[in-house]
Amino acid sequence: MQANMGIKKFKARPAIIIAAFGSSRRGKAALNTFNEKVASYYSDFNIYWAFTSAIIRRKTGNPGLHQILEKVAEDGYRQAAVLPLQIFPGSEYQKIYDTATQYPGLRAVVGETLMHRREFFTDVLEVVGSDFLHPDEGLNIVALHGTPDANDPVNRVYMDVEKYLLGKYENVVAAALEGVPDAETFFTSVANSKSAKLFQRARILPFMYTAGLHVEDDIMGESGSWKNKLNEAGFNVECLTTKIDGEKYYKSLASYPGIQDLFLQRLVSCVKLAHQT
Repeated sequence: MQANMGIKKFKARPAIIIAAFGSSRRGKAALNTFNEKVASYYSDFNIYWAFTSAIIRRKTGNPGLHQILEKVAEDGYRQAAVLPLQIFPGSEYQKIYDTATQYPGLRAVVGETLMHRREFFTDVLEVVGSDFLHPDEGLNIVALHGTPDANDPVNRVYMDVEKYLLGKYENVVAAALEGVPDAETFFTSVANSKSAKLFQRARILPFMYTAGLHVEDDIMGESGSWKNKLNEAGFNVECLTTKIDGEKYYKSLASYPGIQDLFLQRLVSCVKLAHQT
């Protein structure tokens, strides 16, 4: 028996790793909600969380992806299913992919983002579109996070989303906080057009997993925000809210049960592939 004491027994199931940007405050409620959904569906699996934001890790002490991969390997796993809790594939997704798939001694499968493929656009918009104002009611503005890096491959996806929305709806446009589609160009165009007289109302829908400081300050803040600029152009601006555990939040993608279900679908596909490796 002593001869076998040093032999490590590997687990048959893959570990589940959720890789999220993270949150130091209000966004934690949305992350907890998704964790409960995953834990309910995969009740016999161990679920690990990794946080990709260095700032969030410093503030919270939460582990990064490399630390979690190390922990998973130490816990006796040889396979891992890694779900990036991201909306679009880009450089941040690629970092997660490279870190996970190159970790020695662990066969990791990295799942797809919410809008990883063009055919996913329809599924997402069927969920979020339930909150779009009718053309008779006003203008809808899909708020993308965007990136300042012009070379990031995610820019192509952002432009595809903008084109898709313009082709599908007569009163839905997209703008990004950083990069493309350029928000300042959009504000200039609506200020110089008759859009405010035509629509009057403008509803902003954040296409972000959580509605944190970007939404609270940059989009709906009291100074220099999207709301201010649209007010100056003649719009009455709104952003829907929701409640989690009795506290009010701006409504983000994580607020939609249907979006949580789509992320769970991405995870299910990822776990199946990890089982086969």
